[in-house]
Parts: sequence; C-alpha cells; structure tokens
Amino acid sequence: MARAGLTTERVTTAGAELADEVGLDNVTMSQVARRLGVKDASLYTHVRNLEDLRGRIALLAADEKTILIAEATAGRAGKDALVAYANAWREYARRHPGRYTATQTPLRIDPELAAAAPGPRRAVELTYGMLHAYGLAEPDLTDAVRLLRSTFHGFVALEAAGGFAHRRSPQQSWLRALDALHTLLEHWPQAREGEAAP
Repeated sequence: MARAGLTTERVTTAGAELADEVGLDNVTMSQVARRLGVKDASLYTHVRNLEDLRGRIALLAADEKTILIAEATAGRAGKDALVAYANAWREYARRHPGRYTATQTPLRIDPELAAAAPGPRRAVELTYGMLHAYGLAEPDLTDAVRLLRSTFHGFVALEAAGGFAHRRSPQQSWLRALDALHTLLEHWPQAREGEAAP
C-alpha cells in the first residue's frame, strides 16, 4: 500500500530537486525514496521506473522553464523579447541545472504523458511567435529555432562547466552574443534557390 500523501507529483518533484543537487544522471530510485522517507517499493505505485521518473522530470522542467520565459517575454517584441527570452533560459539553467539537463537530453517519455504536457507545446508557440515578429517563415523559422537553441544551450553548458576562463566576463560576451543574434535575425539570409520548406 502506498504511503498516505505520496503522489506522482511529489515523487517527480523530489526527483527534480535531487537532480539539481547531484545531476540528472546520478539520480536513483533509492535516493528519491530516502528523500521522501519511504521504501523503494513505495515509489513504483507512482512511477514505473527510473526512466519514467526522468521523463516526468523533463516534462516538469519544460513546464517551469516555459512559464518563466512566458512571463519574461509578455508584452515584448523584437530585441526586447529575444533578450528576455534568452535571460530567462539562462536563469533557469543556472537555478535548476539538473532539471535543465532533463530538458536537453533525449529521454523516452510516455507518449500519452508527453501529449498531455503543456510545457513543450507552449515552448514551441513562444519561440515561433517571437521569431515570426522578425518576419521569418519556414524553412527559416526552424533554422532560426535551432540556431537560438544551439547558442543558448552551448553558452550555458560551457558556463556551467567553467569553460569561460578568459578575463572578459561571460556576461559581457552573453550580451554581445544577443546583440549579434538580433542583428542576424533582422537580416536573415535568403534561402538558397531550390531549397524546399519542411
């Protein structure tokens, strides 16, 4: 019998907190059970296994990150929206490193669970909406989304790993990178002749 008060949400939150402390790859079911003060077996009433738990952490994190970005970008457009979006992304990655990793790691997630989760869907809407304001359409939209994700993720991953040892502060480089992205988005190169939209 499951312990009273133990829910899938509580198990997922405990796993997410642990991921932020020790890293997503180091989370185990035993550690989550100890954190909640229950036996390992009690968890399996609420999550199928470690893979299921990691998938749920990813969806929780996607929802949290999307809410943060939506709040930051509300009422903004153009460069203001881009900077607010990027800063919210970076802030989430810094504040919740384990959860953030879950949003950037290919994980097998229950299709029904993924389909019902608002975070990933809302993230796409926010990102494409911001880029539509730059006048982009497919296939440029998808290319621009990939560019932003690569830039933001690459920067925060290198920063978290201590990869910016130069005396110039990472913050200065971050701001210049956002300036450069804005300029590029405003002057997006024409698609090559014959290139088809997806």
